[in-house]
Amino acid sequence: MIERRRAILGDALALGLGTGVYAVSFGALAVAAGLSVWQTQALSLLMFTGASQFALIAVVASGGSAAVAIATSTLVGTRNSFYGFAMAPVLQPRGVRRLVAAQATIDESTGMAARYEGDRASARLAFWSTAGAIYVLWNLGTLVGALGAGLIDDPNAFGLDAAAPAAFLALVWPRLTSWPMRAVAIVSLVSAVVLAPFLAAGLPVLLAGAAGIVIGLILGVQAGED
Repeated sequence: MIERRRAILGDALALGLGTGVYAVSFGALAVAAGLSVWQTQALSLLMFTGASQFALIAVVASGGSAAVAIATSTLVGTRNSFYGFAMAPVLQPRGVRRLVAAQATIDESTGMAARYEGDRASARLAFWSTAGAIYVLWNLGTLVGALGAGLIDDPNAFGLDAAAPAAFLALVWPRLTSWPMRAVAIVSLVSAVVLAPFLAAGLPVLLAGAAGIVIGLILGVQAGED
């Protein structure tokens, strides 16, 4: 049990360090997009979901409205709600702890907990240790990037503008394990590329996401009938 505990804490710290480095690019890009250091830090403290944060600043940087930026980031973050349904029986949070658990329910903490299905104590340790390590180091990385951006004339000169799309690809790629999932990705990608020249910034992402959801539902229903 002690060895498992050490392994869990080690993995949690490794994930925290990895996302902390990744957060540096978010902080720099957010400031380059026009946000202040404090606005950038507030996003990491309160929103705390990397994909949604990158989606928001991508829309802002391309000139999209605040409403579209919020809608886009919300759509990207809806997956965390589904994670919550899966984690509730494991964590069984009560009172204020429910709010903390909701904030801590992200890709990495859910994935770590899922590795120990059937061992509730280990799953809880994996969830909370991963969420804690990432929260601290993600916010620290954001602050470093945001403060450092002011010292660089053009953050994009260092290739930081490629960080957001690379991050999305890294999140999506491991999940493309079936043809329905690949179909959803292809339809969403094609829709966004086709619509981008004709619509305001952010709208192609929203419509592409909606198209992906529709395809996913259709293929899911068909799979259930087979």
